Amino acid sequence: MDMRLELVPLPTTDVDASLAFYTEGMGFVLDHDVEPGNGMRVVQLTPPGSSCSIVIGVGMSAPDAPRVQNLHLVVDDIDEAREMLTGNGVDVSEVQDMGGVKYAHLSDPDGNTWALQQLSR
Repeated sequence: MDMRLELVPLPTTDVDASLAFYTEGMGFVLDHDVEPGNGMRVVQLTPPGSSCSIVIGVGMSAPDAPRVQNLHLVVDDIDEAREMLTGNGVDVSEVQDMGGVKYAHLSDPDGNTWALQQLSR
């Protein structure tokens, strides 16, 4: 039986700021932005080349829910990815080589944190 991780909910306090961060800064694709009623808003975004998406919005979790920490975005060239992100205004740490695995870290406007990871092949 296959089990696929396809959607990760992220808590947010400002959906529009998060939407701008993920589309303009990170280059994620906006899959949908819907308001099904009762004040709920669901925004699903997918990193380029990924089969797993994130969802942000209103009415899905408490605004003060714990932040998601250390989600990994695996990239082929971490220096190129970091350059693209910093060029889009995203604050990304310097690249660290951890013995063949390289990392750089960043966070979204709500403090959910991400690691760019490049594996040696």
